[in-house]
Amino acid sequence: MLKDILILGIESSCDETAAAVVRNGREVLSNIISSQVPLHTIYGGVVPEIASRKHVEKVIPVIREALQEAGVTLQDIDAVAVTYGPGLVGALLVGVSAAKGLAYAAKKPLVGVHHIEGHVAANYLEHPDLTPPFGCLVVSGGHTHLVEVEDYGKFSMIGRTRDDAAGEAFDKVARAIGLGYPGGPKIDRKAKEGNPLAIPFPKASVDGAFYDFSFSGLKSAVLNYLNHAKMQGLSVNDADLAASFQKAVVDVLTEKSAALIRERGYRRFAAAGGVASNSALRESLKTACEKEGAAFYAPSPIFCTDNAAMIACAGYYEYIAGARADLALNAVPNLKLGER
Repeated sequence: MLKDILILGIESSCDETAAAVVRNGREVLSNIISSQVPLHTIYGGVVPEIASRKHVEKVIPVIREALQEAGVTLQDIDAVAVTYGPGLVGALLVGVSAAKGLAYAAKKPLVGVHHIEGHVAANYLEHPDLTPPFGCLVVSGGHTHLVEVEDYGKFSMIGRTRDDAAGEAFDKVARAIGLGYPGGPKIDRKAKEGNPLAIPFPKASVDGAFYDFSFSGLKSAVLNYLNHAKMQGLSVNDADLAASFQKAVVDVLTEKSAALIRERGYRRFAAAGGVASNSALRESLKTACEKEGAAFYAPSPIFCTDNAAMIACAGYYEYIAGARADLALNAVPNLKLGER
């Protein structure tokens, strides 16, 4: 009988301090998240220095709680997996430093994990039937990618944003219409009250790169709409604006995903990242996949946002493939998917 493998995952790339224990890459024994959203809300977005200082305060208590909830000790752990990029450099350094210290003290292997690889791996936590290869839309505050998951930990980039990520556009538009931070969930809720056909916002395309994205023009169109209304003394229906903006984003993400499914003949397609928790996007992608004859996968919302269970999951597959990091592991804030 094969021995169970326990991975301690640590995540601190932005404004969540998280630790988790996952067994055999699929079974979550604990998933502890200390969110900083209330701290950053008053500033309308994440303040890197505040995020880093809070990570320093929270990282050891969060790790201790994750081990306790899982009913294991550090000596029971087979490896320590940690996000080392991309993300905010100061925030990443806290998690990386904690992971290196624990691995050294406990004489455990250290595994560096790409944050986006973690988001993709979040799908494995709840879908035991999902195995590579499959297509995946990764959509978050800092990234919007279309990728082919060729194997565990092996990716082929097909499309990416040329400017703003979808989640970044959500945050900026939410701030512009006075909804505050974080923008994604607030626009999702407000859009349910509005008419998505009320305002015909543009859907940008990138010449010569069909699968690439661009959301800066859409963001500018929303700001121009608001400025024009203000200059003309016109009232703005925030619910209609939120619904129309959200539809423009969701339509583009869905259309390109559906086209990729048709072109590559995927039988499985997944969504990942914080924006994958958006209810309109999930429903639209599910409908598109059904139409194209592909099974659709998405993590529960708790595993869409930054968490350490996804890092432990990705770390498990890196670990069994033989990947190891030494104590020279450093934060790489602009780490590209597929890089080591």
